[in-house]
Amino acid sequence: MNGILPLWKERGMTSHDCVFKLRKILKTKKVGHTGTLDPAVEGVLPICIGQATRIAEYLTDAGKTYEAVVSIGRTTTTEDAEGETVEENLSPKTFSREQLLEALQQLTGEIEQTPPMFSAVKVNGKRLYEYARKGEIVERPTRKVTIYSLELLDDARSFEGEEVTFRIRIACSKGTYIRTLAVQIGEKLGYPAHMASLVRTASGTFTKKDCVTLKQVEEIMNEGNINEVILPVEYALTAYPSIEVDESIEKQILNGQVLPIHALLKENDKIVYSIQGKAYAVYIQHPTKEGYMKPEKMFPIN
Repeated sequence: MNGILPLWKERGMTSHDCVFKLRKILKTKKVGHTGTLDPAVEGVLPICIGQATRIAEYLTDAGKTYEAVVSIGRTTTTEDAEGETVEENLSPKTFSREQLLEALQQLTGEIEQTPPMFSAVKVNGKRLYEYARKGEIVERPTRKVTIYSLELLDDARSFEGEEVTFRIRIACSKGTYIRTLAVQIGEKLGYPAHMASLVRTASGTFTKKDCVTLKQVEEIMNEGNINEVILPVEYALTAYPSIEVDESIEKQILNGQVLPIHALLKENDKIVYSIQGKAYAVYIQHPTKEGYMKPEKMFPIN
């Protein structure tokens, strides 16, 4: 059993919970997820099975799309609705649509974020949430992330109330914390804020329409039709140019040899060599030999 299972993770479960349950349902140990989703978040979570676990990092590194509800008026320890209130401002507020759009525009592109204390980022060998649970605050590394687009989904011309909420759609790079982004939006507006809810609507090329729930996986497995929902490894490699191996270099590719660089690698991070449409090797620029390329991943041909 090899391939990618596009799972719709439901609220209340960790990503590890999903992997644990799938190992039992699919009766295989080689199962891995492609990017943690918090228990309170639902959405697209591609699962790699068998040989596909070799390219899990590619899916983890792929861009993501989310829909979130931002709440202006209160910050929390976790920067989402699960945490305890840190700061509260329930004075009457009024924002025009133009003010919100300006705040979103200022946070589009490459921005800096400081991961929340309740996160899995490691500092001095320990995850931040381990410090947070003990009431300890440590210095956190600031990181650069890219917000490709930040769209206001509500049609209202103005937003009013003691706690103002609105929906946004975010397309972003890996490592982006949407709850931190919610706080940053509040900062641009001059008020405390948190993320009220979140759904991941896309991960790389996978969207909700591609996904199945754990219950559906179990039903399909019992019917003996599991291959209908497990997609081939090639599906996760569509972002990279694919080259059909010809006879002149077939032996070298099959042996994973270092080769003169292909012209496509001057414009792309990776290229995929295929045999009869089946991916066999992913090549990248050689890190030390200029003008050459080397295999980063190899897949057995059945």
